[in-house]
Amino acid sequence: MLRGPAGRLRAALWVARVVDALVGEPTWLYRRLPHPVVALGALITWLEARLLDPGTPRPAQRRAGVLLLLLVAAVAAGAGLALTALLRPLPAGWIIEGALMSACLAQRSLLDHVRAVAQGLRASLADGRRAVARIVGRDPERLDAPGVARAAIESLAENLSDGVVAPLFWGVVAGLPGMLV
Repeated sequence: MLRGPAGRLRAALWVARVVDALVGEPTWLYRRLPHPVVALGALITWLEARLLDPGTPRPAQRRAGVLLLLLVAAVAAGAGLALTALLRPLPAGWIIEGALMSACLAQRSLLDHVRAVAQGLRASLADGRRAVARIVGRDPERLDAPGVARAAIESLAENLSDGVVAPLFWGVVAGLPGMLV
C-alpha cells in the first residue's frame, strides 16, 4: 500500500478521512492555531484591502482579482509543497500528512451540523430553526418543519461537494498542495 509516492498519498488520504471522521475539527486545536480556511480567509481579506479598489475601472479590478487569486493559490500550494517535502522523508510522514489533510475535509462537521438540525426538529420547530440557521444563509423563521429539513438537506448536498468531494478529488490529483489550493 505504501509503495512509492502514489501509495503514500493513498494512505495519507485514508488517514485524512479517518481522522476527520473520528475527530472532526478539534476546538482545542483551533483555539490555539488558525484553521487553514480561516488563515486563507485572513490572507484574502488582507490582499483585498491592498489590491482591490472599487473606484478603478472594471478591467483593472479584474486584473487585481486574478492577481489576488494567483497569490492565494501560490501561497496555499507553496505551504502544501513545503509540508509535503518536509514529511516525505520521514518513515511515518504520510500519517502526519494525512492528519494535516484532514483539516481540509468537513465530513464530520457537516454530519454534526445536519444531525443537530434533526435533533432540534425532534425537540421543537424553534430548535430546528435555530440549528438550521447555523448552516444556511436564508432566514429560517418562515420555514415549517419540512422546510427546515429541506434546507438542511440542501446545505448537506452543497457542502458535501465543497467540503468533502472537491478536497478529496484535489487530494488525489495533487496531494496536500491540491487540497489547500
